[in-house]
Amino acid sequence: MPDSVRPRIVAIVPCHNEAAAISQVVTDLMREQPDMQVFVYDNRSTDGTDEIARAAGATVRYETAKGKGNVIRRAFADIDADIYVLIDGDDTYDATALPGMIAALRDGPLDHVVGVRKQVSSTAYRPGHSSGNKAFNALVSWVFGYRVNDMLSGYRVFSRRFVKSFPAVSREFEVETELTVHSMNLRVPQIEMEVGFKDRPEGSESKLNTYRDGFKILRLIGSLVRHERPWMFHGLLGALVFAASLVIGLPVVIEFAQTGLVPRFPTAVLASSLVIIAALIWLLGLILDGIAKSRREASRLSYLRSPAPPWLPVSAQPLPAPALTAEGGEPVPVRLSQGSARSRAT
Repeated sequence: MPDSVRPRIVAIVPCHNEAAAISQVVTDLMREQPDMQVFVYDNRSTDGTDEIARAAGATVRYETAKGKGNVIRRAFADIDADIYVLIDGDDTYDATALPGMIAALRDGPLDHVVGVRKQVSSTAYRPGHSSGNKAFNALVSWVFGYRVNDMLSGYRVFSRRFVKSFPAVSREFEVETELTVHSMNLRVPQIEMEVGFKDRPEGSESKLNTYRDGFKILRLIGSLVRHERPWMFHGLLGALVFAASLVIGLPVVIEFAQTGLVPRFPTAVLASSLVIIAALIWLLGLILDGIAKSRREASRLSYLRSPAPPWLPVSAQPLPAPALTAEGGEPVPVRLSQGSARSRAT
């Protein structure tokens, strides 16, 4: 393949105390994509993760601010490449899916390929995580209007223009939610691909706290709705306040219509005040919706400053990437976002 179309590919592997798994992760990544440079970002490990990763052939860097979101923020800012691979350092994701994910990104060209986890063993998901993930997927799909099947996946491939337009505000595990919402807001061309998901190796422990991190993700979703869908947020809030004013004020209005008197004057004042508050909330929502539109336009311009992922020569086109399958084994068309060169499946 000519050098002019050979992109620089890097893998970013966030790690905190993953000595039991990191060597296998690095080895698998380098085997599946030999031309890729693997960056292991050590996030305050105390078990020698960095030395093991270095011995396996990875480039080791450090991030002292605790949290996966902080690691990704630092890595996206520091590393300059054409294609970025993000994968957890716990050896739970199937590395053999990587060449197909990269080929799909280049063949599109796409900006975002999400690895949708398919359990290889029945214990790969911790108790409650599968149902929690499905609930978050349904909530985000409803709020932002795009179907997503695994918004918490830690296995993704990005283009340069996606990475360099991503604000990276999150600090910890909620960063996957932020990545998903960013792709929805920009409406970048993207697909989801099924990847194997297995148990952690013996001696490796999950850093995810089911309830604490679940509430953080839920709080982030609420914050993103408030900032990215302000008319929806303030519209619903204003409607609730207006409904309360009707419940309180209708009896007063009915009594006034029947008797011509307003004996419950404080109630009437409260009801009319709630109507004014509801109107102010709606007005605030309209103003913030205009601001959000301006921010999205600025993000889009930032996204457009970088070129699309390099195209493959016609002679080197890969075979079509495997799509998700529905129950019964029937193939489901690969879903692309608006702006893709391909038609978008519903």
